[in-house]
Formats: sequence, C-alpha cells, structure tokens
Amino acid sequence: MTDIETAAPQLADLIKGYSADYIEARLEESQRSYITYRGKELESIGQATATGGNVRALVRGGWGFASFNEIGDLPAKVELAVKQATLVGREESNLAPVEPVVDTVPAAHNPTTKPLAEKKQLLDEYNELIWRTPKLQTSVIAYGDSHKKVIFLSSAGSHIVQERSDISLRLSAVAAGDGEVQQASLSVGSAGDFKAISGLHLLVERTAKHALELLSAPQVKGGEYTVVLDPVLAGVFTHEAFGHLSESDFVYENERLRQIMVLGKKFGGEKLNIIDSAAVPGLRGSYKYDDEGVPAVKTYLIREGKLVGRLHSRETAARMGEKPTGNARAINYRYPPIVRMTNTYIEPGSASFDDIIANIKEGVYVKNWFGGTTAMEMFTFSAGEAYMIRNGKVAEALRPVVLSGNVFTTLNNIDAIGNDLEMNQGGGCGKGEQMPLPVSNGSPHIRIRKCLVGGR
Repeated sequence: MTDIETAAPQLADLIKGYSADYIEARLEESQRSYITYRGKELESIGQATATGGNVRALVRGGWGFASFNEIGDLPAKVELAVKQATLVGREESNLAPVEPVVDTVPAAHNPTTKPLAEKKQLLDEYNELIWRTPKLQTSVIAYGDSHKKVIFLSSAGSHIVQERSDISLRLSAVAAGDGEVQQASLSVGSAGDFKAISGLHLLVERTAKHALELLSAPQVKGGEYTVVLDPVLAGVFTHEAFGHLSESDFVYENERLRQIMVLGKKFGGEKLNIIDSAAVPGLRGSYKYDDEGVPAVKTYLIREGKLVGRLHSRETAARMGEKPTGNARAINYRYPPIVRMTNTYIEPGSASFDDIIANIKEGVYVKNWFGGTTAMEMFTFSAGEAYMIRNGKVAEALRPVVLSGNVFTTLNNIDAIGNDLEMNQGGGCGKGEQMPLPVSNGSPHIRIRKCLVGGR
C-alpha cells in the first residue's frame, strides 16, 4: 500500500470526529515528466513525484484550509483547518446536498511509465523536422505528462479513489526575413494516451513551413466581415469569451455580470447550444467526480439560444438556489477547489463546411489560435491562420488576424453551425493561480456575421 492508502482510513475517522459543519480531505500522489526545447537545443528534461494532501473545514459559513507535503500528524492538520474555519465563520453554513459516494475510478493510461528516452526520441524527430525549414529564427517545444491518484474523503461518508492522467504538447516555430517576423504553432494533448502526440511528423513539418509562408502573405484590410471559425478557434472562443462568464463564483461576486447573465435571457439563435461536461469520456477535462466528490454531469449553458445554466460548486449552487454541476476543481492538493470548466463545446448543427461558405462573397476563414484576452463581455483573439473567402471558395492565405468584439453580440451573430464537431485538447486553463488545468474545448465550424477583423 502507498502512503496515502495507508493514511486514508485514519483520516476518514478523524474528520468525522471534529466539531464542524462539514469537513473534507484529499490525499494525492503524483508523477510527472517534462521535456522542453528552445531552438535546436534541449533546454530541460526530467521527472518528478509529489505526495501530499489537504483538509478543508466549514464552520458557520467560514472555510479553513490546510495543505501539507508529508503524510504525518494528521490530527494536527484537521485541527488547524477547523480552527481557521472557526475564526472566520459568522453565518449559517450552506452547501447544496449531494449523496455520499464510495467508489474507485482507475485511469485508462499512465504516460509516466513510458521511458523518458522514448519521449525524447520522438521530440528530437519533431525538432529536426522543424529546423529543416529555412529562415527560422527560433522554435519552442514544450511537452508534459502526469499521472495522479487522489483519495477524497468527507465527513458525510464519501470515500472516492480516483486516478487521472494527462499529456500536453505545444510546438511553435518563428520565421524571420526582410524585417518581418511570423510564427505558427501546434497544440495537442490527451487524457494520458501517448498515441495522441505520436505520428505528427507531417503536421509538425507543415507548421514550420507555414511560419515561413506567412512572411510573404498579404495582410487583410481591417473591418467587418462575415467570418468562419474552424473548430479549434471556435472552441477557444467558447471557452475564453463565454465559458468563464458561466463560472458561478464569477457571476455571484459581480453585480454587473449578475444583471447580464440572467437565466432565460436570449443570447443566440435557436440552433445555438453550448455545453460543459466532464462526463464525456476520454477527454482532458473528463472525470467521474469533481474535487468535492460531486458526480460529473452534462450541463447546458445555452440551449436553443437561451441561457439555461451555469457551472457550480456545492457552495455556489446553494447560494444561488441551483443544482451542483460537478465543476469544483483543484489543480493539486496545495489548493482548494474552485469553479472551473471541464470540456466546453458548441453542439453540432447540420450544415457542411461547403454550405457555410457557399454564399460568402467576401469573408475571412480563421483557424487555430495564438492567444487572446477577455474583459467581462469584451474579447480579443489572435487566429493562428487566416484565409480570404471569395465567392464561396477559400482563397489566398493571409497573415494572422485579430478578432474582437462583444461576446453576446457575437453569439447572436452566429448564423450557421456546422456538422463537424471536433474537440481541441491542446493548452490549459488558468484561474486563481491554478494553471494550467487540463480542459478541452470544441465546436463545429461556425459562421459569424459582422465580425470585426483587425488588419491594415
């Protein structure tokens, strides 16, 4: 038995014996690998392990939280969390009710068992391919994988043993020439299956060549266009611009957002459905139970164009008089769980890609992503690739463009939704100093009228 398996029965008994409205604990052991290249050189490579846990106590509406790196003197850890909660508690404790659970959930894959040398060999191949492209200034390859076992215990009687694995890979190539600099990138990942990042040689080579091609690509004239987003960029838009506004802690704490995010309010056409669900199997944001022991469910955020739901922890669900959704997540045992997205996506419609672009006389087709910023309902995103659409056909490549606007106006301007849903498993989510949290996002191709495109 491991240290956390040995400690779990003692801790389960301890948290039931203290005077508190509610106590929960997490014990965690994890392994991870990482490999980074900068330019032609290997910058870092290694493996690490960690073992620790935490106790979170609720007393008169106040929370206490104690995390620890060594599994020892558990009574002192529980007592510290309860004492902290007692000091801050001033009101009635209120958590949405959930049934206690006893369950064990294994992981389908464990990438940390694959030899580090095999991982490096694959990335060496990718780096060599990147540097076959002329005029490259630099490149970055960042690989990471992890496997962790978490034991969740609660004073209500839950005892959940859950394993999760994750892999992420991000490559970028920067080309320079004649005073111009352009970059292209590729981001992939999986819930621990190494095959998802294997055999990408053609994609890696294309990514590097695209950075070179962008040096001579024209720049679009700035203005409003009909814009078609590929599943990757549409998924990132859904996550960043709308998904974070659906996290109920953000809504509850922001009066202006509460006035905007009113259930039943129309935010799009009848064909628009946006979902968050950790219950979808096999994705980076998938799990059976969240970090409060709440079962994962499929949550419609927008249904037939109307706001019908939001994402909750047990506490925010109780405060807002709604049901918990299983969206309380912590990146590791050093942090308490907060409301986070899982797998967030636009549900597919019926249109083919050809149907979507057929009637566009002059528009812009955007793919992939570089990054972006959001401020309440306003957003700005950089597309990784862009192409003109002329008379219903994808035409010449453009330099990457920037899309900006109001998320609610943009949602209302979606007038076509494709039938080709894809889930993007690259990247990660940051919030409250907990990053990068494994998530996925996705969409079919979507068409947006009157979208502001930045250019010359």
